[in-house]
Amino acid sequence: MRLVIIGPPGSGKGTQAKLICKRFDIPHISTGDMFRENISDGSEVGKVAEKYINQGLLVTDDIVNRMVKERLSHPDTVKGFLFDGYPRNVDQAEMLKLFLADQGNNLNAVINLEISREKLISRLAGRRICSNCGASFNVITNPPKTEGICDCCCGNLIQRQDDNVEVAAKRVDVYMKETRPLIDYYRSLLILHVVDADGPIEKIFHDICKILECEVE
Repeated sequence: MRLVIIGPPGSGKGTQAKLICKRFDIPHISTGDMFRENISDGSEVGKVAEKYINQGLLVTDDIVNRMVKERLSHPDTVKGFLFDGYPRNVDQAEMLKLFLADQGNNLNAVINLEISREKLISRLAGRRICSNCGASFNVITNPPKTEGICDCCCGNLIQRQDDNVEVAAKRVDVYMKETRPLIDYYRSLLILHVVDADGPIEKIFHDICKILECEVE
């Protein structure tokens, strides 16, 4: 099962990615993981990526694509994988398509989690992080047992600066603008599946599994 999951910040993409990977026994591959692994290993591509990251710059498509090719050479990807955060644009998507085609493979499905702009902003603005252990909560979708107190360590819950309403709105708008061409690209390949992400985690996962189990068949 070779998958890509797409979803705006606040859509629950990370949660669904973990559930999917456990259900289908495939590795969850994120760009963040690839960067950390290559930098930690001291690989040549990792050294180059680290220079961009340290300067606060976006890592170029060429470097990201090289990391992807290297990651797909690992034996744990033989049964499949789920990409989270990659591809980020149509050029990266084309590279992935061609690389898989060279191996005689293709993507089985692209899951696009959809939710209204208003709900996304509300969810992002509702996020709270424990100042002590880093546990994450949401006053709307996953509230702590005691308001303002972490369930895990009783630390104080805080709101990150980039989770206030104004910044959250900008993050959502930027995502929508940058991702639309990628969504249109995968729709043209007839592998895009839109899933309503406004609901309980279990219901969303059930809907995704119905799609993916059809692909397995």
